Amino acid sequence: MQPHEKEQLISMVTDALGYYRQDVSQFTLHVWLQACQPFTIEQVSRALTAHVTDPDRGQFAPKVADIVRILAGTTTDRAALAWGKTLGAMSSVGAYSDVVFDDPAIHAAIEDCGGWVKVCRTETAELSYLQHRFCQSHKAYTGRGTFEYQRQLKGDRSPDADYLKKGLPVPKPALIGDADRAKLVYQGGNVSGKTAITFTPLDQLVQIAEQRKAA
Repeated sequence: MQPHEKEQLISMVTDALGYYRQDVSQFTLHVWLQACQPFTIEQVSRALTAHVTDPDRGQFAPKVADIVRILAGTTTDRAALAWGKTLGAMSSVGAYSDVVFDDPAIHAAIEDCGGWVKVCRTETAELSYLQHRFCQSHKAYTGRGTFEYQRQLKGDRSPDADYLKKGLPVPKPALIGDADRAKLVYQGGNVSGKTAITFTPLDQLVQIAEQRKAA
């Protein structure tokens, strides 16, 4: 959400809660502003309409959690989608290529599971256990909000130095998912993984990139 849209969001939330005859405090507006920051004003507007017109949930005034659930899904939903994306990359890209996903929590979860190469070479009989472990890690990182992660997941290939010695370009990583977001994930990560390097959340990276374009 852009800074100039904050007043529009405040008006929208005030009107929506007024529909349910609820007063709006400064604390309530602060919570809404913080929670809706990753989304556009149009997305929030559609989510509010979806809540109000929902036959079951629409009987009650919308809470921030209701709107976030509509827009981003639960952490369980996101973990399941992330696993599907990871499983697809395991078969289509494989263990011999470096990869960068469009979700930093995928990087952290794969690192917890032993790394990209180990994940790709998991036996079929062990995939169910791997899925459970991956999803648990992904939900934990998504819920935490900020964490360290490796900017790209290394494949089972020759070291960069071998390519440079032969005058060959170092292989570029495969971008999995949305290419622009994957590039932001790469920029926001670190080389070694979970170290004491400061991490900037993906949503903030998107905002920074948009501000730079507008400048």
